[in-house]
Amino acid sequence: MNKTDLIERLAEKHSLSKAEAGRVLETLLDTIVAQVKKGDAVTIPGFGSFKLHARAARNGVNPSTGAKIKIAAAKLPKFTPGATFKAAVDAKAAARKAAKAPAAKPAKAAKAAKPVKAAVKAAKPVVKAAKPAAKPAAKKAAAKKK
Repeated sequence: MNKTDLIERLAEKHSLSKAEAGRVLETLLDTIVAQVKKGDAVTIPGFGSFKLHARAARNGVNPSTGAKIKIAAAKLPKFTPGATFKAAVDAKAAARKAAKAPAAKPAKAAKAAKPVKAAVKAAKPVVKAAKPAAKPAAKKAAAKKK
């Protein structure tokens, strides 16, 4: 699907003329570009977010000559898809994630019980045994003879 197809779909779905749908799409895209250019993130819940990503300068290698080159820093737009969008594209991955979610909740309940045990443990005095020497004297003497 390209921009023209998208304009046609908008015009059909919302009973707009193609010119009106084109202006709506242009306004939307211009707004996203302007906000990301300023450094602001544009988040559309369920769809995703557009952000400005700064890439640091780095050293690279020219593959044809093998010469080292410096690659300048760059600011790039980055799109991160939302959970609803990901689920719509890959339903199997969403199902796997949903199957894992109930298993994780009992673990949280077990973690909630641990602080009580930790509090009881903290109340008891801790007695540490004396540490044994790193090497027994006989082993040290044997090591010196070699």
